[in-house]
Parts: sequence; C-alpha cells; structure tokens
Amino acid sequence: MPAASETPLELPRTWRPLGTRIAISVCGVMLLTLSAAAWFLLADDIRAAFSWYQRITIIAFVLAAGALGWAFVRCRVTATEEHLVVVNGYRHHEYEWAQVVAARMPQGAPWVTLDLADGTTRAALGIQASDGSRATAALRDLRRLIDRS
Repeated sequence: MPAASETPLELPRTWRPLGTRIAISVCGVMLLTLSAAAWFLLADDIRAAFSWYQRITIIAFVLAAGALGWAFVRCRVTATEEHLVVVNGYRHHEYEWAQVVAARMPQGAPWVTLDLADGTTRAALGIQASDGSRATAALRDLRRLIDRS
C-alpha cells in the first residue's frame, strides 16, 4: 500500500479557512441578535426619538459589517486539473499551474503566500495558519499539486 503522501489527490479540491468561518458566523449571529434584542427592548418613546437618518445609518453599518464578514467567509483556494483559483474577499484570481512556482507559509505567517512565475506573490487567504494541522495538511497537498505540474 502506498504511503499517504503518495496517494493521488482528487481534483477539484477546495480549501476554506474553518476557524475564520466559524468565528465570523457565530459573532455575526450574536451581534445581530443582541442588536435586534436591544432595539426591541427600548421603550417606544426612545425608539421614536431616532430619526430616519439615524436608522438608515445604523442599517448601513450593519450591511457594511455583513459585506465585510461575507468577504472573509467566501475566501477559498480551489485546485482543478487546469488551474488554481484563489478567492480573497471579493477578488477572484485564476492561475495556470505553470504560473505558480511555490506555496509557502513561514512560521508566524497568517496565511499561505503563492510565488508566481512573474516574480510576484499573491496571498491565498483560503488556507490560514490559525487552522493549525488542517492548514499544514492543505499546504502540503497544495505543494504536491504545484510540484506535479
């Protein structure tokens, strides 16, 4: 039986940051619940004192916080036979395998950095060091795919 490192990786494969997704989801739900509860527990005369401009401002802040949270939650790295797709927030990048020279995550780095053939680097927020051994395994698999190409 071949060693675990020699087993072929099934593609497509997607990596997402688990800890970040859990934290943002839990905190977002808690914040929204507490804010709604606080609003409805206010006395009617206090709620009536809020102008429409103030209400719209609060709603705009909630929507902006939701958009920021969604940007972090949607981060991912997807490997297919043809290319590597990196989604960081609302930015989407596709790289041919020949363009990706290396993937690294030095001690203390928050996420994986891709070295590209043109000499530039690109962050890959889909694999975050805060996920511990899960991130280490994802980096190892990604390096195997880069070496294979």
